[in-house]
Amino acid sequence: MKKIIMQLDTLSCPSCMQKIESAVSQQAGVSDTKVLFNASKIKANFNPDEVTPEKLSEVVEKLGYDVKSVKVKEA
Repeated sequence: MKKIIMQLDTLSCPSCMQKIESAVSQQAGVSDTKVLFNASKIKANFNPDEVTPEKLSEVVEKLGYDVKSVKVKEA
């Protein structure tokens, strides 16, 4: 497992947070998804054999949010 941290521009409301958390956590190989509202960050553990960081960023961007940066490290 690896951990992904995606920095977003801004989150404007708590319902945005729930929408993002739900979409990311539904991806195959993803667990422990948390959206940090005040920091505008998404953290999740993922299996790189099942999903790529690029795919996870794409999921967030399809919801209408800009991913400013992505960091991947060992979970």
